[in-house]
Order: sequence, then structure tokens, then C-alpha cells
Amino acid sequence: MYEREWPEEGELVVCTVVDVKDFAAFVTLDEYSGRRGLIPISEIARGWIKYIRDYIREGQKVVCKVLSVDPSRGHIDLSLKDVNEHQRREKIHEWKNEQKATKWVGFAAEATGVDRRVIEEAIYHEYGLLYPAFEDIVTTDGEAAKRLDLDERVREALISIARDNVKVPRVTITGYLEMISPRPDGVNVIRRALRSAQPKIENVEIDLTYLGAPRYRIKVTAPDYKTAERAIEKAANAAIGVVERAGGSGKFIRRQKAG
Repeated sequence: MYEREWPEEGELVVCTVVDVKDFAAFVTLDEYSGRRGLIPISEIARGWIKYIRDYIREGQKVVCKVLSVDPSRGHIDLSLKDVNEHQRREKIHEWKNEQKATKWVGFAAEATGVDRRVIEEAIYHEYGLLYPAFEDIVTTDGEAAKRLDLDERVREALISIARDNVKVPRVTITGYLEMISPRPDGVNVIRRALRSAQPKIENVEIDLTYLGAPRYRIKVTAPDYKTAERAIEKAANAAIGVVERAGGSGKFIRRQKAG
């Protein structure tokens, strides 16, 4: 990591096992310039351990929890057993993303002639990590780059690199609107309702499909389920509100699909 030379207690860190003894395993911390740490045998796995190499071996990548840090002695105690599988996967995913983002910063530095440390410092100041900045740049269509204290040409380079390399996850959810208007101009009422069901929401796409009176499919694509759920509820309520105010009736039926 760029800003801190030492990890903090409780932090999860990616390590490479370099030496395994009968009483402990010695590792290097990949995110901290290869600083060395120690995993006591009591922190390797839960329960009694007969052969430590049944659980850990040289060259293995592991995710550990930092138990204690003593910079004066250059000592870091770690635990392997305190990290569950979900935490391990999430940390490895974050670490791999940071590796990619580090390369992208290098591309921006090379393209603009600006010291990569200047670029990293600006991103860390705003985000704490590198990868979220690139992801944010894509999801905001480049607007996030304006928050970085960097020269305009560096921002443009970061935007270009982010667009070329970052694929932001999207989810799609669907539902159905049933709307009836008894008025003579009921067709126009339904049209107004459908227009109101397409509010402008950042990073959200809303598509409406006619399935046959009185049913319409509403499909929402967004960065995450929480945003998608809010958007589809807002769209459906807006449409139903238009119909009901005109003396008609409306109903929303929810369906969901992963995207």
C-alpha cells in the first residue's frame, strides 16, 4: 500500500509464505513492500495441529488478520485461522484489483510524463485505494476524475484508461405494470403514465415494453440491486399515480432476474 508503511491491528493482508517451521510460518506481506510477518502455530488453524504443513506451505498465498504490530522491532504477528472463506475471497479480489489499478496508474504516468507517485497520492487521498477510483470514473462517465487534484491531461488519461479496462457490474430486475383508464382519452392517460415511468436516474436504464393491454413490462438495469429496486419502485409508483389521479387503476407485479 502507498500511504502506510505498516498495517493496522485487525486489518486483513495478503501474504506469501516463505518459510514453514514446526512452530510457526513466516510470510511476507505483499501490500507492504514485502515486510515479514509471523503466524504462530496456534494461529494456523482451529483445533490441534499435528503437522503444520498439512495446513500451510512455502509459496502459498494466504490472507491473514493482523494481531499486533511493533515497528520498533520490525515485528508483525498474524492469524490465519481468524479469516473465514468469505473474507479471504473478498480480500484476494480487492488485492487483484489493486494490482491491476497499479498498472493503470503506470500507464497514465507514462502517457503524461507525470510521476506515478503524484497520481497515486491524489487517488489515495480521495479514495484510500486505487481501483475504486477507476470504477467510480466509469460509473460517473468521467465526472469522478474532476475530484482528483491532478492536471487535466492526467485526468483525461485516467478516464481513457478506466473506460478501456473497467467493466462495472450491472444487475437487471423486471416487473409488470397493469394499468386501466376508463376515460374516453384513456389511451393518452396511459401514454402519460408510461412517460412518467421513465424518470432520469443516474447510471440507471429503464425500459418499458407493451405486452398487450393492460400489461407492460418494466425492466431496470443498474449498478446494484439496491439502486435497481429503488428505481423500479419509483418508476412504477409514478406511472400508477398518473393513472389513479385520472380515475383509473394500476398495479405493479414484481419479478427479478440477475444481470
